[in-house]
Amino acid sequence: MKVLVIGSGAREHALCRSLSLDPDVTALYCAPGNAGIAEVAELHQVDALDGKAVAALAGELEADLVVVGPEAPLVAGVADAVRDAGIPVFGPSREAALLEGSKAFAKDVMAAAGVPTARSYVCTTPEEVAVALDAFGAPYVVKDDGLAAGKGVVVTEDAEAATAHAAACERVVIEEFLDGPEVSLFAITDGVSVVPLQPAQDFKRALDGDEGPNTGGMGAYSPLPWADPKLVEDVLRTVLQPTVDEMRRRGTPFSGLLYAGLAITSRGVRVIEFNARFGDPETQVVLARLKTPLAGVLLAAANGTLGDLEPLRWSDDAAVTVVVASHNYPGTPRTGDPITGLDDVAEQDAPHAYVLHAGTRREGGETVSAGGRVLSVTAVGEDLAKARERAYRALTRIGLDGSQHRTDIAARAADA
Repeated sequence: MKVLVIGSGAREHALCRSLSLDPDVTALYCAPGNAGIAEVAELHQVDALDGKAVAALAGELEADLVVVGPEAPLVAGVADAVRDAGIPVFGPSREAALLEGSKAFAKDVMAAAGVPTARSYVCTTPEEVAVALDAFGAPYVVKDDGLAAGKGVVVTEDAEAATAHAAACERVVIEEFLDGPEVSLFAITDGVSVVPLQPAQDFKRALDGDEGPNTGGMGAYSPLPWADPKLVEDVLRTVLQPTVDEMRRRGTPFSGLLYAGLAITSRGVRVIEFNARFGDPETQVVLARLKTPLAGVLLAAANGTLGDLEPLRWSDDAAVTVVVASHNYPGTPRTGDPITGLDDVAEQDAPHAYVLHAGTRREGGETVSAGGRVLSVTAVGEDLAKARERAYRALTRIGLDGSQHRTDIAARAADA
């Protein structure tokens, strides 16, 4: 099978790494990719938001499967263009991707499907915002209705900050604050059958102790030793399958990766948000634990044959990933700084620990930073404590001027 992956982040590097280890994959391409992905896939230049260009590249490469990584190309309809060209594609249509592209649309689908979620108001005027903030009180939860690269949500005790965030967005969803730990649960679906993956937890805040501003994610771990053993089964029954069924009922079937961001509240599981693609950095730890070869599963979702697959096989090992971010992230990041120590990790920490590239490029013979989140240092071990120890040991070998990372990823869960 020849596979083309679209995207350039650590999520795509994790996908490419898993696909490169799949014996059924005879050729692996990525567009546009990054410096790390170049080690496992052949890179091609393409405008990831241009469906016709992506479909043309897939045709040129005679790809048997296209995997669309990021949300923006999905919301732009790239999967539709590839499908229209007769090439199997893993990723929802433009209409189905609205589950991530519009928080208000997602709320409407959840209401129709009977999926438990936070009470909310959709607001477009300052007056509506004031009423909604007043109705729920602090802490205030204000979400940009559209795509915002993981930075569109503000949770604050400060009414002024909440109002200011709402004013900066065309349309916002203001909702009640959900107490309890958060869980990310991915499911692969062909629009009918739904196959959940193993749950993970990510760390959104920039600083240790969940302090600082929201980010796209600073680390993650899997499995969740503290979670109810029936969690996945319950979420499949109450959230994932009803949502997929409702999307099909509307005539916009959802096939690809449905990601449920969940809060385990005192009143039960509630959906915080849906995404229409693999999450970053949770993909790094979930795929590290998947033993079933990946390509066949993604192709079955693209072809509508997911129900014919054997159950997925998982490693009992734990996985931890720690994000190394640029100076000033999540503000305007500094880029172009040389990265050292990558070869040392490969020599001294493999196969238990490895580095997935997020924002990197090759420049003058060296690898340099090219984004806010630069690397995901990922490790596996027999338990979270061992995986954590290996990830942080590998991280000490890496040099990036001004970089930052959290030191407490999975610490509480490892000690439990």
